[in-house]
Amino acid sequence: MGTEDVDAATATEIAAAAQDLVKLYGSGDTQVKALDGVSADFAKGEFTAIMGPSGSGKSTLMHCLAGLDSASAGEVRIGDTALTGLSDKQMTALRRDRIGFVFQAFNLVPTLTALENITLPLDIAGRKADQEWLDTVVKRLGLGDRLDHRPSELSGGQQQRVACARALVGKPEIIFGDEPTGNLDSHSSGEVLSILRASVDEFGQTVVIVTHDPRAAAYSDRVVFLADGRIVDELRDPTQDSILDRMKALENK
Repeated sequence: MGTEDVDAATATEIAAAAQDLVKLYGSGDTQVKALDGVSADFAKGEFTAIMGPSGSGKSTLMHCLAGLDSASAGEVRIGDTALTGLSDKQMTALRRDRIGFVFQAFNLVPTLTALENITLPLDIAGRKADQEWLDTVVKRLGLGDRLDHRPSELSGGQQQRVACARALVGKPEIIFGDEPTGNLDSHSSGEVLSILRASVDEFGQTVVIVTHDPRAAAYSDRVVFLADGRIVDELRDPTQDSILDRMKALENK
């Protein structure tokens, strides 16, 4: 990337970027190339969905972007910070302070109440929650009367809403969701997606999710399609139908 490219990229403010990412698993004959030279920018204040057939590398791409996995080659940046070369301690701090996560398995701590789960990353970081923002998030997610419940006393949809609140409450630069609605019924998944959409539209958040569900991806501003570890297509302002059409076209290639 030349300096002009860097300047142009900063103009639209990039929340995360991948440059020529390669990820290899195994070695010799059994070696698998999960990512094969992926380059993509994720603009601030935008909701992106990453889609593709099973084994296309979409979860690997997100795990590399989020610093949960390291690439074999290429570069990942969060804002203007390159992840390559960060120490474990620096990487932990970056993930804690600048990234929010929502996973398919809600990853809540069973012994903590909903509220304690929501503020956990802040507590670990020794930061105080912004009470007004916490109240806004809790209200928006309809969790006001559930804050003293433990995860076992909550439905799947409520647990995922707690996980969303936890991702939002620290005001991270970017929120990553790995199949965030994968375990939910259509009503609960609609609620969770509406919240992620609102966090972009109302709070200027940046959201990137991996999903196989065209209904979920239709909430995004842009869909990036992967196949065999490469980006093969992109769709802006998607609808469920336009996503289904692209998916069919990819499967028939």
